[in-house]
Amino acid sequence: MKVLIVDDERAIRYSLKEILEMENYQVETAENGQEGLEKARKEKYDAIFCDIKMPQMDGTEMLVKLIEEGIESPVIMVSGHADIITAVDCIKKGAFDFIEKPLDLNRILITLKNATDKANLVKETKILKKKIYGREMVGASAPIGHLKEMIGKVAPTQASVLITGPNGSGKELVAQSIYQLSDRSMMPFVEVNCAAIPSELIDSELFGHKKGSFTSAIRDHKGKFEQADGGTIFLDEIGDMSLPAQAKVLRVLQERKLTPVGGDKEITVDVRVIAATNKNLQEEIAKGNFREDLYHRLSVIVLRVPGLDERKEDIPLLVEHFAGSICAEAGKPGVTFADDAMKLLQERSWPGNIRELRNVVERLLILGGNPVTAQDVKDYVIF
Repeated sequence: MKVLIVDDERAIRYSLKEILEMENYQVETAENGQEGLEKARKEKYDAIFCDIKMPQMDGTEMLVKLIEEGIESPVIMVSGHADIITAVDCIKKGAFDFIEKPLDLNRILITLKNATDKANLVKETKILKKKIYGREMVGASAPIGHLKEMIGKVAPTQASVLITGPNGSGKELVAQSIYQLSDRSMMPFVEVNCAAIPSELIDSELFGHKKGSFTSAIRDHKGKFEQADGGTIFLDEIGDMSLPAQAKVLRVLQERKLTPVGGDKEITVDVRVIAATNKNLQEEIAKGNFREDLYHRLSVIVLRVPGLDERKEDIPLLVEHFAGSICAEAGKPGVTFADDAMKLLQERSWPGNIRELRNVVERLLILGGNPVTAQDVKDYVIF
């Protein structure tokens, strides 16, 4: 493991370096915050020890810049007795911990182990989440390029987002991309298919219930909003939600509070809302099926996902991507598509969008040859 020590006192730098090298750590040093920051930009460290009081750039300034620049190495502040209040403030700003001078060997090693353990846990969590949510948004067309650009702008904010687009176009993937790029990515991401929940259960599912509040309520149940506290809730098919449920969702968005079914105490929640629909909500408002005030709450940002027929130049990339992932999951060697087969797929209309294309690719991998030919496409794909 590699550690960086940033301290303007030569004696402390080298005594700490000697201790850590005896424990088989690779150690580099810097004599001020500016030098330390430059090294942290160029090299990935498993942990950084940083003195608070230094000339040119002190430890607090260095910490703030490390966090602003997305450098994820855990930072352990080194403080004198008079710096304790500052050290505590540094922890609030993102430091992992602090150790006091004079340095204690056991405290140094325990703090360092805890910092690296936490860093490894965060890394493993990100890898796991990538496996769960890490489906790629594949495409190089202008519409998909614009969508990716918008996601990059919207994700770091706290704004509510409404995602529109036809069925099978990838609205869920857009929601997951926003979540993964947001400041809430280490907190829960809770998905709700509003169309799949019976109207009589929607209140319980979204807001929870108390034991005994209805016949089958044998225990307290946390609703989706409370489960998502601190994170993000994705309300898919929001256009299919009943008007009474819409009113309650609006209240949560306005007041950040909810009351479980059968409960008498309000619960405060901090949740970012991303909603999606394949319906034209303006038309639904005109028909009296959707609340206009809820629409305005949800549509701070509106992202439209293009249908596949609007981005047919992406079909070769998508086919290659799906073929590779399906073969890998099945443990089979890769299958290619002949140019004439790909041309036929691009000429076809795709009312089912990305979902339909993936199903067709899987069918051709099972029934077609290697490479998949134009004749395979004609035999096994309905035009």
